[in-house]
Amino acid sequence: MARGLARDHDEKRAALRKGAAAYFATHGFDRASMTGAAKSCGVSKALIYHYWASKEDLLFDILDEHLSDLVEVVEGQRGAGMGGLIAAILEEYAGADAEHKLQLDALGVLPEDKQKPLIGLQLRLVDIMSDTVISVAPDLQNHPDRLRAAVMSVFAVLNWFYMWHRPGKGLSREAYAELATDFVVGGLRAL
Repeated sequence: MARGLARDHDEKRAALRKGAAAYFATHGFDRASMTGAAKSCGVSKALIYHYWASKEDLLFDILDEHLSDLVEVVEGQRGAGMGGLIAAILEEYAGADAEHKLQLDALGVLPEDKQKPLIGLQLRLVDIMSDTVISVAPDLQNHPDRLRAAVMSVFAVLNWFYMWHRPGKGLSREAYAELATDFVVGGLRAL
């Protein structure tokens, strides 16, 4: 008879995913190892392999969880305007610097079959942002190249926040969301 899942299976998996994300982001995915991830998480390598068959499977799980959560939050903000969308994205990024860094730096190392669903999640985010950008600057829907550039520029304003922001110093996440909204909306309206 097969053994059932432990009651804390999901919590352990989430904690390991979080710890491995921090380890991979700090050391670089290409230089990181499952042994190092296990050591960083304070568990045995066997336990890591209990949850994931390979380093790539672990990276995929980290990115899939991060992007799926982000898509869920962003979809919940459809129609909330640029300010609601920007605030929601920045709030979801809180505590996810490692995952975000891995999304930017390591997604491309995964095999194509693992990249494809993650890229699909990213495209859903881009579609929602495109709709929101068009709600501010409707003429952009007639200029696909400019629309794409505008959407990617909004993400640039948001995606690099983790690189320079230090909690407790300078602008709070909420104050930056307001500044970013004013910056983005003002820029789009000036087009």
